Amino acid sequence: MDNLSEALKKLKLASADSATDNVESCLDCLLKALAHNNANASEKVQEMGVLPLLPTLLAPQSSCTPKVANIIAEVAKNEFMRSPCVEAGLIPPLVQLLHSKDQEVLLQTGRALGNICYDSHSLQAQLINMGVIPTLVKLLGLHSDNTALTEMCLIAFGNLAELESSKEQFASTNIAEELVRLFQKQTEHEKKEMIFEVLAPLAENDVIKLQLVEAGLVECLLDVVTHTVDGERDEDVAQLKTASDLMVLLLLGDESMQKLFEAGKGSVFERVLSWVPSHNHQLQLAGALAIANFARNDGNCIHMVESGIVQKLLELLDRHVEEGNVTVQHAALSALRNLAIPVVNKAKMLSAGVSDTVLKFLPSEMPPVQFKLLGTLRMLIDTQADAADQLGNNAKLVERLVEWCEAKDHAGVMGESNRLLSALIRHSKSKDVVKTVIQGAGVKHLVVMAMSEHMIMQNEALVALGLIAGLDLVGAEKDFVGAGLVQVLHKLLSDERTAPEIKYNSMILICAVMGSEPLHKEVQGLAFIDVVSKLRSHENKTVSHQASLTEQRLTAQS
Repeated sequence: MDNLSEALKKLKLASADSATDNVESCLDCLLKALAHNNANASEKVQEMGVLPLLPTLLAPQSSCTPKVANIIAEVAKNEFMRSPCVEAGLIPPLVQLLHSKDQEVLLQTGRALGNICYDSHSLQAQLINMGVIPTLVKLLGLHSDNTALTEMCLIAFGNLAELESSKEQFASTNIAEELVRLFQKQTEHEKKEMIFEVLAPLAENDVIKLQLVEAGLVECLLDVVTHTVDGERDEDVAQLKTASDLMVLLLLGDESMQKLFEAGKGSVFERVLSWVPSHNHQLQLAGALAIANFARNDGNCIHMVESGIVQKLLELLDRHVEEGNVTVQHAALSALRNLAIPVVNKAKMLSAGVSDTVLKFLPSEMPPVQFKLLGTLRMLIDTQADAADQLGNNAKLVERLVEWCEAKDHAGVMGESNRLLSALIRHSKSKDVVKTVIQGAGVKHLVVMAMSEHMIMQNEALVALGLIAGLDLVGAEKDFVGAGLVQVLHKLLSDERTAPEIKYNSMILICAVMGSEPLHKEVQGLAFIDVVSKLRSHENKTVSHQASLTEQRLTAQS
């Protein structure tokens, strides 16, 4: 340590005199000390005030520069030295050195910047603002044969790509072409993994997604899948997962997805479909997720249903009733839900037996599966009276829906259960379905749903409750009273924030329940006539007209 102190003193003197030979020997001594005990040597550097001298030693043409950058990289391995490095003004001269043609200078400079900014989003953002991304992308292109420099660039990209502010800068470079070119040259698993780690955060950006597709990444990924699908080594399994996950991520962009769909005739689309019947769970999952992503517009959905994809998904689900892979179940149900959105697909999917297969998962205790199951059935029965009638008379389904309507720990499942319960009544308009819902204790949940924070759910609930009142008021009377329906309607009509269509449907429902003696008494007891008469001057003509009709009805039956 005495030698180090002496060397640091000499370094201070020599740097002031710009005596290169003396500086070099002091730097060598410091590098040895850092190699021997980095933390102690770094502390000494800090104590003796050497850091502020280093910016002047980072001259582009100086033979000392690689060693100085190396020293900064070494001391910045210690967290306690990073702020002092910033305060000593080391970042701007280091950033300038990224324009050097000397590969050793570039390597040590990249290490130094990486270590100083390690785990600091604010410092990484500073580097982005100083324009390091285009510089590093250019370096990757120029020095792709230099393994150490390439790795340095990839590590830097991996760190910077985590910041949202970096994506726009990356998108303005040819990063996609450079990474794909680099990936194609790799044979080692570790190197491919390094590139994957950069690709994943970059591919979250839709512009870069399209650039990666155009640069040929998809072909690389399909190649990886082909070579690893039957592999049993851990690295094969890891690469297969990474490649197929990345493929699905690329399909999340509308433009990149449509480019790969190619009107349903694309070779990539065909290859991805072949993953669904695969024996490999990871590929089954990726295939189902890919279909769900392709099924993001009506045209694609209609084409896929016509081409027989539904049958493949049903066969996949049948394999997983027993095997019970939750992620595959969830993905396949997601795909079916999306495919069921276009009206022309619903009847075809119902006749293919989709609802029967989906119902096999009714016993599932996994909320993600429950959520997608409910969404799929709700999409299928929309405008399909016969299907709604059939499912609405399924006492086991209604019983499960009522159970899930109380799943307070899972808001999504609770919301979808309520919506499906309402949809069964709204689309079937069937007295038998209403009876099944009443017997299954579902009415109270629809009353609660009428107070939802989501207007669409309020409306769905009120329309369903109106049908219940119209089709079986006597059967529902007790549940309406127990659930406080009249009080709920009073709140909705009294609240100025209530949307016009909710007020309209609430008044329709008030008129519908007046035929019940106990409900009629409750209406009179809450002085509804006062609330309704105020609505006659409502700015919405439909609401004001219905208010007049409702007031007449209330007056006539008072």
